[in-house]
Amino acid sequence: MFSIPRPSRRHLLVGGAVGALALAATAVLPSTNAMAATGCAVTYTTNSWQGGFTATVTVKNLGDPVKGWTLGFSFPDAGQRVTQGWSATWQQSGSAVTARSMSYNGSLATGASTTVGFNGSWTGANPAPTAFTLNGTACTGATTPTTTPPTTTPPPTTPPPTTPPPTGTTPVAINGQLRVCGVNLCNQYGRPIQLRGMSSHGLQWFANCYNDASLDALANGWQADLFRISMYVQEQGYETNPTGFTNQVNNLVDKAASRGLYALIDFHTLTPGDPMYNLDRAKTFFAAVSARNAAKNNVIYEITNEPNGVSWSTIRNYAEQVIPVIRANDPDAVVIVGTRGWSSLGVSEGGNSDEIVNNPVRADNIMYTFHFYAASHKDTYRNEVQRAAARLPLFVTEFGTVTYTGDGAVDTASSTAWLDLLDRLKISYANWTYSDASEGSAAFRPGTCAGGTYAGTAVLTDSGNFMRNRIRTPDNFPTS
Repeated sequence: MFSIPRPSRRHLLVGGAVGALALAATAVLPSTNAMAATGCAVTYTTNSWQGGFTATVTVKNLGDPVKGWTLGFSFPDAGQRVTQGWSATWQQSGSAVTARSMSYNGSLATGASTTVGFNGSWTGANPAPTAFTLNGTACTGATTPTTTPPTTTPPPTTPPPTTPPPTGTTPVAINGQLRVCGVNLCNQYGRPIQLRGMSSHGLQWFANCYNDASLDALANGWQADLFRISMYVQEQGYETNPTGFTNQVNNLVDKAASRGLYALIDFHTLTPGDPMYNLDRAKTFFAAVSARNAAKNNVIYEITNEPNGVSWSTIRNYAEQVIPVIRANDPDAVVIVGTRGWSSLGVSEGGNSDEIVNNPVRADNIMYTFHFYAASHKDTYRNEVQRAAARLPLFVTEFGTVTYTGDGAVDTASSTAWLDLLDRLKISYANWTYSDASEGSAAFRPGTCAGGTYAGTAVLTDSGNFMRNRIRTPDNFPTS
């Protein structure tokens, strides 16, 4: 929320770099064009803990365009294994590993790069591979691997689930791994989409609202695409029990994944407004959740909820320190960065989006946050969103149908004007709040979560009924 007098709204260790190498080649490789000359450069980096590691592999095409690729390498130690991977189809036979391109990253233009990765295990030693092949031909060149001892901190307390990803007609099954293209959020087909869903309230207060029955209602009855998991850092939140809250977030990510919903992990900072106050906590938290959930394609990371009272340069500095922690484990996930003035693009503190356009975060695959409360934030805010959306990828990770306090009556006219604008611009959103809090923004009537019935409309407030009706309208997810 923007300014409130009431409660508003990842410790895995990623060890030091175990191996880093870069190699380049200008060998003639197989290609879809028989005469095409190709070459490659590969960068392999790892973060390690005792017995496990996460590896990130970037492949750059130095020759003619390639359509469809297979990257190959061999582990130097017999005890190294790939346990789960992403952005490629991974296979291992003995020490030999292959990664085959997916539909969305198989085409590499000259000079283009793609990044893939995997989690692995090791028993004897964990040295970096020193030779790679692309489409069966060696990438040759000097290698400069470096090695430092792994940390002895144990792996995540909640291991990734072994159930297969959802298939069929769910939002995640259709859209797959998301990415930012231009000013849009795009699906695995490179087509702009809009996600619509709900935000939890603080997990420390409303944990009983988030269970199988309530998420079944959200996925099936509401036909939502997205569940935002709001983990407060202060206000009896994460700082009081980092392991407990991290496990709670991971459990809800699993519940969302099993229902084909995207999970937006919200590092919910509000007071103090300076995100640098929680920098070390953010690094610890996001190292843990990004490593644990790296193989999933339904996770989006929101690294700071509502910065306030600080400059955009401070927020940008924070983002440029936290994003690499996530990228070390989960290089493909979309990351969302909060904006000045309670994530109002600076408007609530007399600014606008120009400060972001002129000094953007130096990272790829990111979006910027905008929050509003319909009864308090109207034409001035809508005009700035429309102006900014032509230049910046925006995601409304939180909004309310009521006043900025989270309470009061639903402003139907302003809420409708806002949602019509977001629909037209294909800006994704999560409504505050999927809870039974005693406030106008809550979707459920007080006592609903204790009663355990979430389906239908009888348990909904005016805001809940309004939002359910908007979210239930058919999605437009293009696949070609």
